[in-house]
Amino acid sequence: MKALKPIALSALSLLVLSACNNTQNNNKTDIAAPIAKKVPFEMTHHGNTRVDNYYWMRDDERKDPEILAHLEAENSYTEQKLKHTEALQAQLFDEIKGRIVKDDQSVPVKQGDYFYGSEVSGDNEYSVYTRAKDLAGTDKQVLLDVNELAKAHDYFSVSTLTVSENDNLLAYGEDTLSRRIYTIRIKDLTTGEYLKDKIEGTSGNIVWGNDNTFLYYIKKDPQTLLGYQVYRHVLGTDQSSDELVYEEKNKAYYTYISKSKDSSLVYIHHSSTEARGVSIIDANDAKAKPTRFIPREDKHEYSIAKLNNDFYITTNLDAVNFRLMKVDASKVGDKAHWQEVIPARDNVKLEDITLFDNHLVYQERENGLTNVTVRKLDSGKEFNLDFKDTAFAAGMYGNNELDNASVRLYYTSMTTPSSVIEYALEDGKKTVLKEQKVLGDFNSDNYVSERIMVTARDGKKVPVSLVYHKDKFKKDGTNPLYQYGYGSYGATFDPTFSTSRLSLLDRGFVYAIAHIRGSQMLGRPWYEDGKKLTKKNTFNDFVDVTKALVEQGYGAKDKVFAVGGSAGGLLMGAVINQAPELYRGVASHVPFVDVVTTMLDESIPLTTNEYDEWGNPNEKAYYDYMLSYSPYDQVKRQAYPNLLVTTGLHDSQVQYFEPMKWVAKLREYKTNDNLLLFKTDMEAGHGGASGRFKRINDTALEYAFFIDLLEQ
Repeated sequence: MKALKPIALSALSLLVLSACNNTQNNNKTDIAAPIAKKVPFEMTHHGNTRVDNYYWMRDDERKDPEILAHLEAENSYTEQKLKHTEALQAQLFDEIKGRIVKDDQSVPVKQGDYFYGSEVSGDNEYSVYTRAKDLAGTDKQVLLDVNELAKAHDYFSVSTLTVSENDNLLAYGEDTLSRRIYTIRIKDLTTGEYLKDKIEGTSGNIVWGNDNTFLYYIKKDPQTLLGYQVYRHVLGTDQSSDELVYEEKNKAYYTYISKSKDSSLVYIHHSSTEARGVSIIDANDAKAKPTRFIPREDKHEYSIAKLNNDFYITTNLDAVNFRLMKVDASKVGDKAHWQEVIPARDNVKLEDITLFDNHLVYQERENGLTNVTVRKLDSGKEFNLDFKDTAFAAGMYGNNELDNASVRLYYTSMTTPSSVIEYALEDGKKTVLKEQKVLGDFNSDNYVSERIMVTARDGKKVPVSLVYHKDKFKKDGTNPLYQYGYGSYGATFDPTFSTSRLSLLDRGFVYAIAHIRGSQMLGRPWYEDGKKLTKKNTFNDFVDVTKALVEQGYGAKDKVFAVGGSAGGLLMGAVINQAPELYRGVASHVPFVDVVTTMLDESIPLTTNEYDEWGNPNEKAYYDYMLSYSPYDQVKRQAYPNLLVTTGLHDSQVQYFEPMKWVAKLREYKTNDNLLLFKTDMEAGHGGASGRFKRINDTALEYAFFIDLLEQ
């Protein structure tokens, strides 16, 4: 790798404004865009030399005045170009906020002797965490008021709250920078005072030892931000004396910790894209060492759950879509003794299980739809839980106790606000514990949801979830279309309800989720066919869905908008390089767009963990393939859609300089005068602003950007 001599330019010269073909003429403010300086930087791999003129934009310290000045200039430009939409943004903000119940509380979850929950009130941005003796809230105690903790910070986030086995101590992590590096604090719930213990540089993941005198946490590498070391901390001691009990040497693995349902074991989870495993520690022993559940193997993914003296193992061993096995604790290491509980099926993916004293509940996905089954362990008798919608999202949560008489799930669809439901394990009797309230004139009967299959260019059938207002939609190709996609890491975005989305539907938008390859909507093979050397299927699917929806009359060909974030931002970048003419506007949030350069740099957070997702470009085959679709590398001289790009300066997953460079290069290459707007939240990271109402500003900005384009 060879860097050419940088051109010495002042911060002022960085902000040179050009009124040539980068001037935007299709909006209310005639102001020129910030034009970044070019400093050629050569990178040579596998005999191929790339010149990156904007490599200089990287500053890991985030202190370079020239870079910060350029980001501020972009923010100012975006603000000016959208100034005429401020009233619309405010209207959208008020609409969305006006549907949200200000005084609300979660359904408490039982853990030990208490029911734990959270509540929000008034205009408070953050939750107040509580516990009570029963579900009704008897003797409610406030554990943590995050509003008070956040007062002195522009950004504030707490990790999962974890209470000691004797119910007296609360441990949690706090992040004030949005880098997902947490400082653990410990509060005495009997006195309300904080212990002197302060544990820095962690993932925020905490597990208590059973005698309440020690806890486990994960230390993060400050450069790569990988959580890779598990420490044991004894209360009352300095962090410097904490004992390292496990260190992950393989940078392809993420590390996190949890506890068995019976509290007897601490689990250390080892998770990479193509392999998963577990080590276990005796939670009763303050000097215990971890042992592998079974030796780690390439391509073997498994997780475990303990019931009495048996382990239940969800595994892909000889099962592409996973199966469930069972083994006595004394015979764990011998796979010959593993007994099949739920067999593998080619077209059905086993997604989740939870165990109770006398029941097994398991969740599967078939043809993209969720099934939940309850099995009685002593007789093997089963029944399926009943859901009302044809396309929906459902999942188990909060089932922390083995002796529960019911299983709890959340449930939602694109026309049905979320509900918390319990089903009796003996007979399936349903009890709705809470239904999400939507304020205003919302009526679910006004909206229609569909699930269709679109034929991609290679013949594969791609599921698409659609929702629209029944009185504002005509299947005649006149409605604006908002198409969302992600398609990476096997993440499946189910058809869920959104109160903010109503602001689009009520204005005549059709909202579509393209369940493209790279997700697991159609099982594990659907994921495998959209990563590494098949990654382009993800992009092709999205484009083909757009074409089909327009052809079938769901959207007007000149009113199509596309949205994606993070790896979905990569999707947006690839799509607009391939078929820019299909989209009137695109929003790309925290986009991962500089694929080749990032994946070649092991110092960048998370890079080495991603080799099994994208491939390792140190190998020529992967380098060539990545280069052929990398959005930053494939920017070309052509007309691009109107673009809104957003990021956070402190993003720990996709570094701010990726979208910054991408926008600069797009400004250089694009041949039309469509809008290209770039907004950086100077306080936030990958997840955006903290606070339940602050986040609405981002949504209102995106919606206003699209709606305004329709009016031009």
